[in-house]
Amino acid sequence: MVAKKGLKDEKVGVKVVSTEGYTMECVDYNSYTDITVRFEDGHEVKSTWHNFTKGSIKNVYHKSVYGVGYIGEGDYSSKGYRTPKFPMYRSWISMMRRCYSDTDNPRDRAYKQCSVNSIWHNFQNFCLWYEYNYYEIEGETMCLDKDILVKGNKTYAPKTAVFVPESINKLFLTRKDKRGHLPIGVYERPNGKFGAYLSKGDKRVHLGYFGIPHEAFLAYKEAKEQHIKEVAEKYKHHIPIKLYDALLRYEVEMDD
Repeated sequence: MVAKKGLKDEKVGVKVVSTEGYTMECVDYNSYTDITVRFEDGHEVKSTWHNFTKGSIKNVYHKSVYGVGYIGEGDYSSKGYRTPKFPMYRSWISMMRRCYSDTDNPRDRAYKQCSVNSIWHNFQNFCLWYEYNYYEIEGETMCLDKDILVKGNKTYAPKTAVFVPESINKLFLTRKDKRGHLPIGVYERPNGKFGAYLSKGDKRVHLGYFGIPHEAFLAYKEAKEQHIKEVAEKYKHHIPIKLYDALLRYEVEMDD
C-alpha cells in the first residue's frame, strides 16, 4: 500500500525530537503504520507514524549506557538477555558500570582507571565474543576478568579478557586500600618483626616471622606462586588453555 501523493508529501520531511533527545525525520511515508525514520547520525528504521510523533522510537546507536555503550544492530536484544538464563546483558552492563559509572560504589573504586575497548561499546560485538568464550564450571560463579592474561592490563578487550571461575578470580584480590605501606602478604608485629601469611580460601596460612619486610615478602611470593600453580592444575581440564598458561607463569610482585 502506497500513500496518496498529497499525504506523503505532507508527512515526509516532518521532524520530531525523540525521548532520547535526538532529532529524527520522516524520510518516507507509505502508510500510517509504515514509515521510514532517519536519525541525526544517518541511521534509519521502519516504524509507525504514531510512534514517530510520540518520539518513542529508539536509536540502537544511542549511547544510553553510561554515555558510552549502545545496543547496536544485530541478533542480540538487551531485553531478552537480562534474564539469568541469558546473562550476556548483565555481564556487559556490569563491565560498563565498573568502568564508567559516576557513583562512588566501593566495589567499583578499583576500576576508576579502567576502560572498555571501543569495539565492546557495541553490545552486539560483546555478545559475539561471549558466545565463543563463555563457559561454566559446576558449582562456580563465572567472572569476567581483564588482567590475569595480561598482568596490569586496565582495558577490557577481546584479546585480554577471559572468563574465570570465582575461586581463581579471588586468588588475585590485593586489598591495597587496607594493607598500608607494606608489601602484599606482609604485616608488622608489635615486637618489630614482620610476618607473612597466605590466604587459601577461608584459611589463613602463617608463613613465619622475619627481620625485614622484604624477607617476609619473598616467603609470601614463593608460597603464593606455588598455590596459584596448584589451583591451575586443579582446574586444568575445565578452563581455557590460555588461562591455564597465564596462571603457571604468573609472578607476584611487592606492589601487587
